[in-house]
Amino acid sequence: MVAGGVPVRAARKNAPPREDVLVAAMATIAERGLEGLTMAGLGREVGMSSGHLLYYFRSKDELLLQTLEWSEAALGGERRALLSRRGPVAERLQAYVDLYVPTQARDPHWTLWLEVWNRSQNAGPQERERQAAIEGAWHRDLVALLAEGISRGEFRPVDAERVATRIRALLDGFSIQLAVGLPTIGREEILAHVREFLTDTLSLRP
Repeated sequence: MVAGGVPVRAARKNAPPREDVLVAAMATIAERGLEGLTMAGLGREVGMSSGHLLYYFRSKDELLLQTLEWSEAALGGERRALLSRRGPVAERLQAYVDLYVPTQARDPHWTLWLEVWNRSQNAGPQERERQAAIEGAWHRDLVALLAEGISRGEFRPVDAERVATRIRALLDGFSIQLAVGLPTIGREEILAHVREFLTDTLSLRP
């Protein structure tokens, strides 16, 4: 079998580590946006032909999904570290929100997420399951955080699963507006809206 006219065995020998390709893809998105990410250009960055890249990743859709999975793995480690800290649950919940919301317009991680979401309309069941696994990790951590706050008496008793679903819907809606660069709302205003919602939903009643 050959890949791009080169024997597969030689392609594997000459290929850079998979993570190098994913790092280069994310760096390109950060610097030039998704429109600047092409298989040919990425191949030049890592010293591979576009044919070799297609052999390893099969399609640009798969490259984007693997890049998202790699980025989320790093973000997941950061999230777990934040949530395992000692101290009030409310502070850790705010840290979760701060990590979730994009830092600025055209945030590369969110830019990638939006493109994967868009392409998921034509994705197969396995690809959809992989996307769901990423979102599921965020959801489970939020549910656990809310449940801890309830059990410790910091939050009033609510259905943690339902409230987590609403919080993430709120965060997604605001985050998309910020990521695409709509001039109507800034990050600090978003965080203030979310704090107000959390206070109204979770604060203990007198």
